[in-house]
Amino acid sequence: MFARLKTWITDAVQTPPSPLQYMRLGPEGRDANPLMLQFFTWDCLHDTLSWWKHFETEVPRLAELGFTQVWLPPPNKAAEPTGRGYDAYDLWDLGEFDQKGTVRTRWGTREELLQACKVAKEHGIDIIIDAVLNHKLGADRVEAFQAVPVQPDNRLRDAGPAREIEGWTAFDYPGRGEKYSALRWTQQYFTGVDWDHKTKTKGIFRITAPKHKGWSRNVDNELGNYDFLLGVDIDHRHPAVQEDLLSWGKWVMETTGAPGFRLDAIKHIDRKFLLHWIQETRRRSGLKDMFVVSEYWSGNLKLILPYIRAFKGETAFFDVPLHMNFHQASRERTRYDLRRILRETIVQVKPNDAVTFVDNHEVEGQSLESWVGDNFKVQAYALILLRGYGYPCVFYGDLYPNRECYNENIARNIILLIDARRMFAYGSTEDYLADRNCIGFVRKGDATHKGCAVVLSNKEEGSDSFVHELRMNVGIENAGSVYGSHMTQHGRVEIDAEGWGLFSCFANNVQVWSNLKDGEQ
Repeated sequence: MFARLKTWITDAVQTPPSPLQYMRLGPEGRDANPLMLQFFTWDCLHDTLSWWKHFETEVPRLAELGFTQVWLPPPNKAAEPTGRGYDAYDLWDLGEFDQKGTVRTRWGTREELLQACKVAKEHGIDIIIDAVLNHKLGADRVEAFQAVPVQPDNRLRDAGPAREIEGWTAFDYPGRGEKYSALRWTQQYFTGVDWDHKTKTKGIFRITAPKHKGWSRNVDNELGNYDFLLGVDIDHRHPAVQEDLLSWGKWVMETTGAPGFRLDAIKHIDRKFLLHWIQETRRRSGLKDMFVVSEYWSGNLKLILPYIRAFKGETAFFDVPLHMNFHQASRERTRYDLRRILRETIVQVKPNDAVTFVDNHEVEGQSLESWVGDNFKVQAYALILLRGYGYPCVFYGDLYPNRECYNENIARNIILLIDARRMFAYGSTEDYLADRNCIGFVRKGDATHKGCAVVLSNKEEGSDSFVHELRMNVGIENAGSVYGSHMTQHGRVEIDAEGWGLFSCFANNVQVWSNLKDGEQ
């Protein structure tokens, strides 16, 4: 009894490790100022190449830019030939078997994927696998079983009596057979469905057949209980399910060489299982520093913090509240007070748990309408790429030509900011919150980099001619030096004997200043 009490007290007061301080953010030797790229948009396809081949051809350039990790779209077979993989049919089929009307996935064949992963590793880039563990779609046949319809806005309330329904819950995998995994998924492994084929009725149905436990309690309490998201909801409490998903985690890492995961839709997955899955996958793979970042989509920091605590430092989290601040800043334009841009964000309160981003596939082309407008996108990227807190992730749609969201001028400026991150963004960060429409910060540098000064503005009135000036201290070690502008040419700032300089920035723009002796022309 006393031993259990001692363990409980130790666990209660012990501070969990900070994910970004121990997890692998890139190959050894390339982990100074690491940088992630999300290499896809929601609707992306290449005109002439498979997506995996397109990625392979871009690897040398990405390595040169300084990217150390690339988050790829889900590599598994989808329910439809053009499915993105979030409509997960078979996790074990990476584009190898003739299933769901195709051998290849939307992204290409297994051989193309593995070749791209091989080239990435050769160039010092780690692959991050997008793991869709919450649900399945595209079953091979229906099964009849007892289920109860529940209210969509409160899944804890029944919307009618139990009845026999027919659900698409039988996954036979006729193309794969028993290769890699012998588990054939049936209704016993699921908690709910969203379609009764018997009555052709759409809804949310909780399976009540024998041995079913109902919704998991270890999920988000939005809508009463948010275990069910879509499709056919997996019961992560079933031992056979747990073992299959654990085996897949180790297998997909060994197959692709990927040392980490992005976990999709974690608010809908049993927390106890997911924590065990991360810990056990680390153990089975032998990678104690395995990278994991989780998607909990909410702009409310108070809802995310309990999840951060529950996962005990085993995963980082995408900083959705910061993204929402960026979105709000782009909507309010000049009315937005830049001095509060970091308030109520993960990067502000738990910087070593935060993967920061500006936009991603969740907000582009889908129902989550929080797109960051072009008027604030470069400022947002300056904040995530050049400050010393959080781990930034760049979005493919902002960097590469595409039909959904590309702006050539923004992409050019993002590349300049990425260059500045690689060359100058080192050392501690000192903020200068001068004005509601103009803020700045200084990176103090380290033993081999002199750092930089950054000024950003969201002032639109007189943006063609107005120039902000912000007095900041870059350190007495830079006294007497000259700083040059990075985003535009020919700007110069003289540093006085105490390390102070008057740094400027055009209205509604970003400027980065660096010591001309530190490599800037």
